[in-house]
Amino acid sequence: MAFDIEMIKAVYEKFPSRIETARKVVGRPLTLTEKILYAHLSEGAASQSYERGVSYVDFQPDRVAMQDATAQMALLQFMQAGRSQVAVPSTVHCDHLIQAEIGATADLNKAKDKNKEVYDFLASVSNKYGIGFWKPGAGIIHQVVLENYAFPGGMMIGTDSHTPNAGGLGMIAIGVGGADACDVMAGLPWELKFPKLIGVRLTGRLSGWSSAKDVILKVAGILTVKGGTGAVVEYFGDGARSLSATGKGTICNMGAEIGATTSIFGYDEKSEAYLRGTDRNDIADLANAVKEHLTGDDEVYANPEKYFDQVIDINLSELEPHINGPFTPDLAWPLSKFAAAVRENGWPAKLEVGLIGSCTNSSYEDISRAASLAQQAVDKKLIAKSEFTITPGSEQVRFTVERDGFLDTFGNMGGVVLANACGPCIGQWARHGADKQEKNSIITSFNRNFAKRADGNPNTHAFVASPEIVTALAIAGDLTFNPATDTLINEEGKQVKLDEPAGLEMPTLGFAVEDAGYLAPAEDGSSVDVLVDPKSDRLQLLAPFKAWEGTDLTGLKLLIKAKGKCTTDHISMAGPWLRFRGHLDNISNNMLIGAVNAYNGETNKVKNQLTGSYGEVPAVQRHYKAEGIGSIVVGDENYGEGSSREHAAMEPRFLGVRAILVKSFARIHETNLKKQGMLALTFDNPADYDLIQEDDSIDILGLTEFAPGKSLTVKLTHADGSSHEIKVNHTYNKGQIGWFKAGSALNLIKAGV
Repeated sequence: MAFDIEMIKAVYEKFPSRIETARKVVGRPLTLTEKILYAHLSEGAASQSYERGVSYVDFQPDRVAMQDATAQMALLQFMQAGRSQVAVPSTVHCDHLIQAEIGATADLNKAKDKNKEVYDFLASVSNKYGIGFWKPGAGIIHQVVLENYAFPGGMMIGTDSHTPNAGGLGMIAIGVGGADACDVMAGLPWELKFPKLIGVRLTGRLSGWSSAKDVILKVAGILTVKGGTGAVVEYFGDGARSLSATGKGTICNMGAEIGATTSIFGYDEKSEAYLRGTDRNDIADLANAVKEHLTGDDEVYANPEKYFDQVIDINLSELEPHINGPFTPDLAWPLSKFAAAVRENGWPAKLEVGLIGSCTNSSYEDISRAASLAQQAVDKKLIAKSEFTITPGSEQVRFTVERDGFLDTFGNMGGVVLANACGPCIGQWARHGADKQEKNSIITSFNRNFAKRADGNPNTHAFVASPEIVTALAIAGDLTFNPATDTLINEEGKQVKLDEPAGLEMPTLGFAVEDAGYLAPAEDGSSVDVLVDPKSDRLQLLAPFKAWEGTDLTGLKLLIKAKGKCTTDHISMAGPWLRFRGHLDNISNNMLIGAVNAYNGETNKVKNQLTGSYGEVPAVQRHYKAEGIGSIVVGDENYGEGSSREHAAMEPRFLGVRAILVKSFARIHETNLKKQGMLALTFDNPADYDLIQEDDSIDILGLTEFAPGKSLTVKLTHADGSSHEIKVNHTYNKGQIGWFKAGSALNLIKAGV
């Protein structure tokens, strides 16, 4: 598959002049993040303001990458845009719809049969519009992108929140919704609030049981799940240069868990080695020619406090392995303190399953280090006490580690190799017995561990760690086991201790693969038919959303007041609902069914103000829609945290919700709401959340004068006739207000505006 060398040449050719201009504009040295952002300003953006965390700026990304679950809706939208070809190199990756149950071959074959119409649609629409297509089984989008498309200094958007994985190769890679991807594929500028900058200075060297995963686990503990919101995290220092490119990818990947816009490392010798090791010598040569532009200026890293909004220092030589969780990826425990935490909190100490791989940790280095522990288990006559699964990140990695004997090693330990797909990481796990909802513990090398995410069981205590720690604990079968200090009793009754893991950053014999799983599109797709059966329950062509009626919104009903954490998993669950990602009407039946109702503490049970009875959230909202009545959803802090899934914004819009009013938004979700013509509003005074009552009738006033920086008023009329007026804020700029007025951003694209 081509990696668009001419496009990369063009990017590098403009770097020197663009960056020199940027230095003059800002009058100071530049971080790496700033260099890449300035180099990707769209035409006309040079006159825009670049105030961090405030200004919206137009950029022109180099690439678009889409995973199959979100690509369905993104491409259904693109079909309405009136374009014959995508304007930038784009790819689709079939990784989300393969359910883990038995093993790689059986699960992949079942998925191909079960999802045939979706795969046929994605293949045909890709073929028609000039999009590269990666078949089911080819691998997880982020690993495939890192191996084939990521390049230092580039800018990519992707319809998955872990798109920042490509930052391991020095790329600004940002997770977005499908509407954003649609804009870029249509050739339009892409808008982003100019981010704040968090610098992480890494010193020292990793050793022993510590790994790159532990860097981001510690950072997550420092910044929490929203500490990176609105910011890019830039890693630098001698310690950063010591990490492998795939290790850096792991760190950037999981930056999504702190809410960061993206994360990035500079180009260095490790980056060059990975490019050459993945057969991209041409890109390495081009990058070497401009390498001074592919890292931050020396003055920045010498005095980072002057140039970053926040600086974090981590000494890799002192970094302990970490285990984060349960139920949130920012609850960070150093390994030496984890056993005590398990006991003190009453978490199930018996470990049921250990799972390694996923887009976060499925590199050759990860698998080889985990395999070194599996081999020790065999050699030291230890039998794994927990179930153990391995998810390779790509067919290239899988083929190579099989060639090098690692898969046999895992098999000898009792491990099961799953398909090259997301699987349990995103809830695509047919875990036997999960429906019993028994209290239990699992540990993974994945990125997210929200309740019910992996197996649908709210009582599964999911913990996140490096593949090495996961493997060691799976061998022990006990969360209180510390592999750095403790011993185990083997099958001969002897006490044995695991040695430190060992592995290779890249295979000595090089990577190998027989069929990577790539299909190039037709040069001329004008005669290609896009396959959508009008009777399908999985695919549905879209109809445009209606434009704003030009008045204030009055008489809205409160649909739900969500209490506490309300992620995109709560708003639009994955798991079995993934089958409806291309059918907006059907998937809307999962809208907000996981959100906790503040009035009764229950999920999927809200009051229908028209009948006075309680019903399921989607059913109540469909009743309001049928009666021509709009509604509003009220939420707590960091509403929409988690996945980039656009359905969490499209479903409320489709069912007639007019506004989302919360204490604060997660970045991607707020943008997704705006793109769909929704009102995304925040309380000026967060305490006003408490004023919202279950039977409220709600008016949103001031829309006829809707303008950037100008607050709106929400009037609450309570059941007893009393009322409150509260001030609410928004972050809409002029263009985004245009989306709202037109009914959606896509409506403006179709109109040629």
